[in-house]
Parts: sequence; C-alpha cells; structure tokens
Amino acid sequence: MEPAEEETAAAAVVQVDDADRLLMHKIERPVFSEAHLRSQLLHRKEKTTTLRQKLALHFQCSSQRAKAAVFSFLPILTWLPKYPVREYLFHDVVSGLSTGVVQLPQGLAYAMLAAVPPVYGLYSSFYPVLLYTFFGTSRHISIGTFAVISLMIGSVAVREVPDSYMPPTNGSNASAIFDVADRDARRVQVAVVLTTLVGIIQMILGLLRFGFVAIYLTEPLVRGFTTAAAVHVVVSQLKYLLGVKTKRFSGPLSVIFSIKAVLSDITSTNITTLILGLVCLVFLYAIKHLNERFKNKLPIPIPGEIIVVIVSTGVSYGMTLAANYKVDVVGEIPTGLLPPVAPDFSLLRTLVTDSFAIAIVGFSMGISLAKIFALKHNYSVDSNQEFIALGLCNFISSFFQTFTITCSMSRSLVQESTGGKTQIAGLLASLLVLLVIVAIGFVFEPLPQTALAAIIMVNLLGMFKQFRDIPTLWRTSKIELAIWLVTFAASVLLGLDYGLLFAIAFALLTVIYRTQSPKNAVLGQVADTGLYCEVDEYEEAVECEGIKIFHSNASIYFANSDLYVSALKEKTGVNPEHIQASRKARNKPKASSSLTCSLKRNAEEKDGETTHQVLPFNKTGGDQKNGCLTEGHGEADSEALVFRPSLGSVRFIILDWTHAGFIDSVGAKAVKQVIKEYAAVDVQVLIAGCNRSLLSELDRLQFFSEIVSPEMVFPTVHDAVLHCQHSQPNSAC
Repeated sequence: MEPAEEETAAAAVVQVDDADRLLMHKIERPVFSEAHLRSQLLHRKEKTTTLRQKLALHFQCSSQRAKAAVFSFLPILTWLPKYPVREYLFHDVVSGLSTGVVQLPQGLAYAMLAAVPPVYGLYSSFYPVLLYTFFGTSRHISIGTFAVISLMIGSVAVREVPDSYMPPTNGSNASAIFDVADRDARRVQVAVVLTTLVGIIQMILGLLRFGFVAIYLTEPLVRGFTTAAAVHVVVSQLKYLLGVKTKRFSGPLSVIFSIKAVLSDITSTNITTLILGLVCLVFLYAIKHLNERFKNKLPIPIPGEIIVVIVSTGVSYGMTLAANYKVDVVGEIPTGLLPPVAPDFSLLRTLVTDSFAIAIVGFSMGISLAKIFALKHNYSVDSNQEFIALGLCNFISSFFQTFTITCSMSRSLVQESTGGKTQIAGLLASLLVLLVIVAIGFVFEPLPQTALAAIIMVNLLGMFKQFRDIPTLWRTSKIELAIWLVTFAASVLLGLDYGLLFAIAFALLTVIYRTQSPKNAVLGQVADTGLYCEVDEYEEAVECEGIKIFHSNASIYFANSDLYVSALKEKTGVNPEHIQASRKARNKPKASSSLTCSLKRNAEEKDGETTHQVLPFNKTGGDQKNGCLTEGHGEADSEALVFRPSLGSVRFIILDWTHAGFIDSVGAKAVKQVIKEYAAVDVQVLIAGCNRSLLSELDRLQFFSEIVSPEMVFPTVHDAVLHCQHSQPNSAC
C-alpha cells in the first residue's frame, strides 16, 4: 500500500472512532431506579397455586412417574435392554477378568487393614460389586474394598476391641484366657455393625437428595486426607513387612505410637519375612512402572498382584515358611458363603460418629471418580442415586459379613483402561471372586502376610505423589494450600476420623475468612462508556466529581458487616464522624481571640464584602483568617481539616452490590445505619447492581423504611451515576 493510501485509511479509522464516540454521546435512555421499575416496568405474577395444590402435584402418581422412579432406582433397566452384545461383550469380559484378578489380592490385603480375617475381604469383594451392577449409575468404577475406608474401619474395630481384648466370662471364672479367634470374631461384629449403619446413613442421605454434600469435601481436602491415610496405611503395614509382633494403635497420635512400637522391637525382625517382602515390593514396583510406561502398547496391564500372590503362596507352601521360618501367613480360609446373620445392633451407640465420617468419605471417593469417567466417556451420573446405591451395597451386604466398601482408584483405572464399557465387567469380576470363595479359597492359606503388605504399599504410590500438589498450590492459592496441609497434619496426628472433622471445620472457616477479607475498591468510569473499573489498577478509570463508588466482592452478613462499613469509610475517605467533629470544631471560636476576631469580622461586614481566602495552617492551634485564629481544635483535628480538604466535595456514595449474593438482618441494619450517618453530613448513599433475589430479602427485612427508599436503589452502577450527575449538573467524570 502506498504511503498516501495508508494516511487516508488511518484518517478514515479516526473518523469512524470519532463518529462512534459522537453516537455514544447521542444515545440516551431514562435513568432507572428501583422505584421506577416497581411502579412502571416490573409487576410480579400472582401466585394462584396453593400449597395444597403444590403438594398434590408433587406427590401425584402416574404411570410415567412410576416408570421414571423405577428406572431411577434400578439404572440397569435403562441400559441392559439396549446392551450391544457384539460391540461391548468382549471388552467387558476382558475388563472383568482383569479387574477380578486385581480385586482378589486386594480383598485379602485390605482385610488386614480392616483388622478382620482375610476371607471377609473376599466377601466384601463379591456381594457389594454384584449389587452395584443393578443400582449404580457409573459404568466404569470398580466397587469393593479400598485402603482408606478399610483403615478407617480397622481403626474403629481396634478401638472397640483392642489386642488385649478378653471375652466376657461368668462370675465363677477368676480370669479369662486370651483367644485370638474370639477377638477377631468380635472385631468382625464391630465392622459389620458399622457397615450396616454406614449403609443406612448413605441411603437416607440419598433419599433426602443430599448428594451435594460432596462439594464440602474440596479437592485439596480430599487429596490431603488420602495422603494422610496413605501414611497411616504404610505405618500399619511395617510390622507385617518386618515380621515383628506389635499391638495395633488407634486414635490420636496412633501413627507416632505405631512407629515407636516398631522401632523398639525392630531387633526381633524376621529376616525371611523381610527379604520376601522386599522382593515383592521391588517386583510390584517394577511391574507398575512397566504398566504405566507401556500402557498404550499393552492390551491389558500385567497382573503383578496376582503373580505375587501365586508365586509367594507357592514358595511358602513348598518351603513351609510358616513352620520352618516363623513367617506369618493368611491362615484358614473357609470354603463357601456364610448364611445371612443380623448384625449385633447393641454396638450402634458408640459407632454413630464414625459411621457418618466413613459414609461421607466413601461417597466422596466414589462420586468424584464416577464423575471423572462420566465426563471422559460422555454420560452422566446421578449423585443422589450413587448415595442410594452405595448405601444399599453396604446395608444388604453387611448381613453377609462384609465391611464397608467404596470404589477403588487403582481397580477403576484397570477396569476402564482395559476397555470396560458397562458394569457387566464388574459383575464378571465379582463372579471370579465368588469362584475363589466357593472352590479354591484354601489354596491361598499359605500366602505370606508380608506379600499382602507389599501389595498394599505399592498400590499407595499414587497417593504419595499427591505431595506434588504443595508447590502447585503455593503458586496458585495459599488458602487451598493451607487446607491441604492442615488436613494432612490433622489426619496424621489426630486420626482419620477426628482429622476429617477438623479439616472440614477448617475449610468452612476459610470460607468465612474470605468473606471477612474481600477485595474492596473505589471504581471510576472508563471514558465514553458505561464501564466502571478500579481506579487503583486502571489508568483509564477516572472518578466522577462529587461521587465515590465503593465496590466489594462479598455478601453482607453478621460476620463481616462491621468490616464492610469500616472498609467503606476507609476506601472512600469519607468518614461521617470526622466530618461532624470538624464541623463542631469549626463552629467553636477560641476564647482568647474572640474579641479581636469579632471586631475584624464587623469591619469586613461593614465593607459589605465577604472575603474568601485560603486558610493557612497554624501549628500553634488552628486556622487563621486575616491573622485571626478561628478554630479552637488541637493539632490532630487540624490535620483532618488540612489534609482532607476534599471531604466536603463528596455528595454521593454509590454502593456497588453487583457481587453481593445475600444479606441478613445484621448486615441490613449496619448498612441502614451508615446511610443515616452519611445523611446527617449531607452525603447521599445509593445502592446499585442489586439482584432481584437480594431485593426480595431487603423487602422481607423491611429495609426500605424511614430514610431508605427504593428511589435510592438502581439496577446498574451507570444508572446511579447518571442520577447523581442529573442531581448536580456541573459534575463530570
């Protein structure tokens, strides 16, 4: 393009910009206030539906609603009739067998965490998985035993039935004989009753549509909690890895007590147990690394856990490690399923608090993973139905001697990565576990416990990688970092149950802290627009003459109403108390100079003129007018007058409530009071950007009475500014 053409094009652009500015100046519209909106533009609809009609409509029964309720309660009916056998079946079979191979050793291992015999881990890997196929809405998560939940169950079981437990005796026996079988049977009863109570709580919360409670367990909280749980799990498995005999601790500082007990007895380490455990650890870690590195090339992951179980069981059986080398093994595994038995409900009273914590954690782990897979594969999950499904799985299965379950991250990844399409994969995995229970469970009786400890530890590597969250959160959000660290520390030191409660309380406190420490700013108008931005951050934002626009990004309620008022006075620089004090000081003449001042004032009045002079500051006591002291205030008051000469020029303060979501009675009273204070010094306060629900709250709180009226409320900041400018025509931005 030639230089002349470029100049012509640039001139044309300038002309267009000038035309746009002129057009914007010409465009005018009425200034809307809340009073105008209520009287002229907006009229509420009359509600003709009575409460009785609403209830009748809500509980109205029809064939469609009954069908929808059945489909919601049994999601399998929505997808099983449409199941594409040729397309899905092969993938589900491969996925189910792969998941079952992983589920078998994990069920045996996590039973140790739950402080119950290993066979109960197999029961917990069969019944709940079978039930979830019918009631669950996720197609990919693997239900069954999980390390964190198993450890929480074990902590409660050990607390209620410690290692020194003695069975109840009649009065004729002076002493009781310690019996491991009796102790384990009692712990099974505790775990079963706890599972029953967890199931009931989850079902009730699901029926009450409490699926949203998972949002209170934020991601930093969950990740900090699971990392702390991993620490608990690893510490609890040290004695099995070393082959030492120490008691199991629960409650606050249990991690420290457990480490101390292991270290104090470390000289009695069983070398054979340690060597076998370390070999299993190294092998499983290598297999896990290979599976991650070549996951795109391997048709199915290498089943490292089942290889360890088979090989270590064969070595233990062939070398009779239990008899010759004192290696602890799994022991007796009964063949067949147990008949249903009612739980011992006499234990319920002491387990309520623990059951709530386990119910919420179990649901949170399940729904978070279910939503991840649903988003990836483009389908939806129902959080309330997931609550009900987990509750049914736990409640019904507890009658068959199981402990609490949820979804497992490692198994879910196996089920999804091996091509699983539906919960048919989970059904096949549970049938594989059933085969072991009813037919070949006795084969695993020589399995060394140190091999199970190695399986548990290696499966927790992913949780320990969550320590990488710390530098990331340091860069992005200090508050979320604090939640992560506090949750981790509290859960490690106080135990998982009390640690979780403390972490939730701390997370809620951070919400209060954020509302008490909002971002406050004074806004200015961007030239030739209706946009208003912070004057401290943007050069283009200019304050309008005589108008202060105060913005806060928090709601106003009892916890921050005083802070809101203080920030308003500080940011705007307009404090009614200071103005009133200054006026009182200005109207109070100093006694020592009153006669001289009055003579000079009389002389000025006789001249018929009023002198307007700049009043210089006199450090000895006040301002001077023609050499006469006119104010009898001290140095502090004089500073307020001299260094804040612009206070009297502010006639309007606009409160930007665009980001205010709610207000309570305390907040409304505080705002109303500050409006009165400003009115006493001739400063009018206006409210802008108030949403309709917030206005309804103000009406219910009788906010619009006495000095406050709807004429002071405007739908936008720009409406409020235009109103102020019309009230003082000489003002400009």
